[in-house]
Amino acid sequence: PHITFLCIKRPLQVGCAELARTFTLTINSCLLAQGHGAKGDNIYEFQIEFLEPVEPKPICRVTQRQLNITVQKKESNWWERLTKQEKRPLFLAPDFDRWLDESDAEMELKEKEEEKINKMKIESRVPKDPFKHLKKGYLIMYNLVQFLGFSWIFVNMTVRLFILGKDSFYDTFHTIADMMYFCQTLALMEIMNSLIGLVRSPLIPAVVQVFGRNFILFVVIGSLEEMQSKPVVFFIFYFWSITELFRYPYYMLSCIGIEWKPLTWLRYTTWIPLYPLGGLAEAVCVVQSIPIFSETGKFSLGLPNPLNVTIQFSFLLQIYLIALFLGVFVNFRHLYKQRKQHLGPKKRKMK
Repeated sequence: PHITFLCIKRPLQVGCAELARTFTLTINSCLLAQGHGAKGDNIYEFQIEFLEPVEPKPICRVTQRQLNITVQKKESNWWERLTKQEKRPLFLAPDFDRWLDESDAEMELKEKEEEKINKMKIESRVPKDPFKHLKKGYLIMYNLVQFLGFSWIFVNMTVRLFILGKDSFYDTFHTIADMMYFCQTLALMEIMNSLIGLVRSPLIPAVVQVFGRNFILFVVIGSLEEMQSKPVVFFIFYFWSITELFRYPYYMLSCIGIEWKPLTWLRYTTWIPLYPLGGLAEAVCVVQSIPIFSETGKFSLGLPNPLNVTIQFSFLLQIYLIALFLGVFVNFRHLYKQRKQHLGPKKRKMK
């Protein structure tokens, strides 16, 4: 009851934007507008004397075909009619798409109240979690610590690459290992978070990624000194750190209900080249370690006599290579679905 709408169809020779620039509404509700047409400047004028006083500053919205004007009433109440004169002017026609009378407004208000009551009933049925803020604080701190850790790794490796060039490839492990051990050990919490329902992430992709990385870090690289000076270690650590630079800030902001679109795009796009490259680097690392494990016999399992059979760890690594590429496929498929969900076109709800 506090506003009324006017729609002015433009004359054929006058643009709506031009009408809007020259539009004025006087105290007596007299509309004046000037436009430039085929026959020069013209003044278009009509007068509407509203039933009750209105505010002198209406809101105009220009479209290609018409000028929509929203007029604010000085007092919020229902009018019996639009104008003081009982007979409707010939140039004035009601727009029934926007027509709203008192009964319609009461029905609309009643529907909103019912919707609000139903929402409150649904919320009351859901038990309140007394540890909600504690869980949110834990997730924020976890993602923040991981972000800072991988940021340190990325910055350190980048600075050393610019200063030392290719020489930085050979001592990456001895420089970065302690921080990488910390971050990847802490990443075990991601499996626990998914397992107890703190996060909605599926369990299997989390298990595949965390255990896959920790196997490469602790078993393949960490247990063999010969592997720790290989250039492939640099690429593994670098690909891991770049991926996490966008993943952990995204999760941290999601905990407090903030979505930054550039970060969302980076989170669900950078993995496309980085994830296969990281998987390839891990596979190269495993292939390079197989001759070393075969020669040293480390982690090989000798069965007791009379079988006298030894299960070579290098053979298990060859099987692991197959599992590695299957794991890459599982996580790639999972991330592709997430990207489609967050960055794909939104489906319109059918009424």
